[in-house]
Amino acid sequence: MTMEVQRPEKFFLEKFGLTERTLEQTLGAALGKRIDYADLYFEYRVNEEIGLEEGIVKQAARGISQGVGVRATAEEKTGFAYSDEITVSSLQLAAEQARYIAADAAGSAGVAVRETGNVSRNLYPVETPPTEVPIQAKIDLLGEIDRIARAYDPRITKVMATVASEQRLVLVATSEGVLVGDARPLHRLHVTCIAEDPSGQTPRREVGGYGGGARAEFTALLDGDRFARFAREAARQAIVNLSADEAPAGTMDVVLGPGWPGILLHEAVGHGLEGDFNRKGTSAFSGRLGQRVASELCTVVDDGTIPGRRGSLNVDDEGTPTQRNVLIEKGMLVEYLQDRLNARLMKMAPTGNGRRESYAHNPLPRMTNTFMLAGPHVPEEILRSVRRGLYAVAFGGGQVDITSGKFVFSTSEAYLIEDGKVTRPVKGATLIGNGPDVLTRVGMVGNDLALDEGIGTCGKDGQSVPVGVGLPTILVKDLTVGGTRG
Repeated sequence: MTMEVQRPEKFFLEKFGLTERTLEQTLGAALGKRIDYADLYFEYRVNEEIGLEEGIVKQAARGISQGVGVRATAEEKTGFAYSDEITVSSLQLAAEQARYIAADAAGSAGVAVRETGNVSRNLYPVETPPTEVPIQAKIDLLGEIDRIARAYDPRITKVMATVASEQRLVLVATSEGVLVGDARPLHRLHVTCIAEDPSGQTPRREVGGYGGGARAEFTALLDGDRFARFAREAARQAIVNLSADEAPAGTMDVVLGPGWPGILLHEAVGHGLEGDFNRKGTSAFSGRLGQRVASELCTVVDDGTIPGRRGSLNVDDEGTPTQRNVLIEKGMLVEYLQDRLNARLMKMAPTGNGRRESYAHNPLPRMTNTFMLAGPHVPEEILRSVRRGLYAVAFGGGQVDITSGKFVFSTSEAYLIEDGKVTRPVKGATLIGNGPDVLTRVGMVGNDLALDEGIGTCGKDGQSVPVGVGLPTILVKDLTVGGTRG
């Protein structure tokens, strides 16, 4: 049995010569007279990335990182210290520094830790950790993707494909006596295609991208030729964009397609429902619990318990079990996403959303898998209802101001809707609006809820974590569309 598939509790204690007594003493050192809470977060991470371009492996990297973060909180103040050395002396030093930062308090206290484990569920059981899959199998996969994408259309001139794999072991010990570990596998596959059309006075070049992943066996990328679909979708998007017209500008009805367009919901609404922004009064949703913030057709959920999903976790990075959290129910705001610190300060319960990028980062309230539930409408019915509008199928980048809720998102695949029919593809379309306001403009919600393929990464305060998004087809009335022609 390799160390990557051992139980995390056993792995950390044996590999680094630690004992439960060591953990108790370290937590005791982090506690002081004015310290409310302390925890230790151990991490051992193996990651691997292989990239292919022009049919040749251009990138192959493998890395190992390890360390421990020690946190102490005193009311609103947090002391945090970390070390990439997991030794008794480094633990003790980090604990003392965290306590000093939080409260400058002398003294210590005893803490008894008990192993709570993770026996109740395992959302991502694997027999072969992602970083133990033979490299040649991954290279062969990338080569097949290159072949399939090029065969889609002779105008595909360049294919770039990357497969990234990770096995992360974590162990959390808290001053409340909890000791819990988690072994987290993760695969991510992405394909980018460039299409060129040399005909015409000005040769055109367009890009298409697609991908997915999971907390599952490597074979999950192969099941049902999933990888082949990724390759064809990336190629198809590039070819579609070759014939795209310039997008019109103005106020119009917008239909968002299912799946990945949920990234707009994640960014424009989800971040505004995180506990820290609402505790500080900097979110457009602050103080609005129990109020109507959306159309009654809208129910928004964050669920970290969906088996195998990229955003799912058995426990969050504070050792709290993840759960299904209904945030907006039939248009009413009913809950915020909470980590331990903000939940305590707001006198609410943690929701299993305390997340951090690594042992060197402090936990923050973050989303897991965030999506809107399906509604009563057939997607074709939604499209037929629009006389003139935009059908947004995929998104690129975007920006959101949490305080005001204002957002700008660029589409990577979009079409005109004319007299209830999807017609010409357009490029350069951006959606401009306000998160809380856009939910009140939802006029129809489809019955075709889909989650994204498993490729999302969320950034906040300089930290990146894997997430999932989802959406059924929805109609947003009178949204501002920025384009390149009037």
